[in-house]
Amino acid sequence: MEYVKLNNGVEMPVLGFGVYQISDPEVCERAVGDALKIGYRSIDTAAAYGNEEAVGRAVRRSGVPREELFITTKLWISDAGYEPARKAFEESMSKLGLDYLDLYLIHQPYGDVYGSWRAMEELYREGRIRAIGVSNFYPDRLQDLILHNEVAPAVNQVETHPFHQQTAAAEFMRTKGVQIESWAPFAEGKNGLFSNEVLLAVAARYKKTVAQVVLRWLIQRGVVCIPKSVHAERIAENFDVFGFALDAEDMAVIASLDRPESSFLDHRDPETVEWLSNLH
Repeated sequence: MEYVKLNNGVEMPVLGFGVYQISDPEVCERAVGDALKIGYRSIDTAAAYGNEEAVGRAVRRSGVPREELFITTKLWISDAGYEPARKAFEESMSKLGLDYLDLYLIHQPYGDVYGSWRAMEELYREGRIRAIGVSNFYPDRLQDLILHNEVAPAVNQVETHPFHQQTAAAEFMRTKGVQIESWAPFAEGKNGLFSNEVLLAVAARYKKTVAQVVLRWLIQRGVVCIPKSVHAERIAENFDVFGFALDAEDMAVIASLDRPESSFLDHRDPETVEWLSNLH
């Protein structure tokens, strides 16, 4: 496994396992268990996913020492604010069955972000969380949070894949010491990612799958990845990305696929803000 060092010195695996949309508790527990057997040590969940308890059970049953694991969960909008955030954190910890958390993220840039961040800063100083960060924060929102608080976010988890590469945002994060992390590294298959002729050609040159090439491309860009699958063979395939490297030409070829718009949603769209804020 390769690691990145966060701005507070904590080391984070560059490759983790995501559990977004794995709503069935048994399926989630089995998938996380498979991932841990294969060698994943970073698991990413969220209160909004409704599967923290399943993740916690899988972690406990795995037998993997706690100090070898890097567990992330996230604070949802309905729990934004100082007191609600502290309460939500305790609820997540209870569901996960953990004494401390490796990374806690503000899931969306809405609601009382500042109250939430004050609570997270306190929990960080108390040693309950090893690192704190955000998700879906555009550079302007990230800059605002950095300028007006004592602890800068260690991570910003944002949509990042070949069709939405976040090049400028990633460079801004780098200058601020914030680690970029990708959600939806495969764009959830949108835009025909797995049948894309450019990606298929690159994959053929390395005798790898499109998924492996995409993950390798992200890792070589310094982007942390959390691919998701419920199939053991694909979970293993996604983990097998450290035995090869893409050359500069192929990195550039994939870079040519970039599009300016999101493949999912615009967090600055008022309708998106309303829709997400009404989810509980």
